[in-house]
Amino acid sequence: MADSSFDIVSKVDHQEADNALNQTAKELAQRFDFKNTDTTIEWKGDMGVEITSGTEERAKAALDVFREKLIKRGLSLKCFEAQDPRSSGKEYKISGTFKDGISQEQAKKIGKLIRDEGPKNVKTQVMGEELRVTSKSRDDLQEVQRLVKEADLDFATQFVNYR
Repeated sequence: MADSSFDIVSKVDHQEADNALNQTAKELAQRFDFKNTDTTIEWKGDMGVEITSGTEERAKAALDVFREKLIKRGLSLKCFEAQDPRSSGKEYKISGTFKDGISQEQAKKIGKLIRDEGPKNVKTQVMGEELRVTSKSRDDLQEVQRLVKEADLDFATQFVNYR
């Protein structure tokens, strides 16, 4: 019987992130507590978001609204990193970026976790920005998925290409 496998990746669904940003922008335009604060949210570059507001408190509140929308759209907050508010003239700005891909260091961390606590006949292999997990037993692969889901990692993980 051939080996079964799946890949562990860390990817952001760009369409869902865009939907969350659009919902946030719509809510900022309609909510009473954001009236006359010139609060906006928009894309900056490919994976960046910028929130602009007249006060630091409203900028932080807009960031909270955006994070809430990300959660509702099924995106992990581990994939979004926001900086502290900074003053830019008469307005305050918060920049944030989405993190995509698993670094070599993160892949090694997951590989060590699987070797130490997972089933013994499971093999891992780093392939670019993803980690391939293979085994003869599908039950072992499901055990590895459970183990990775329960681990307290500082980045979001998804499982793809289950064969």
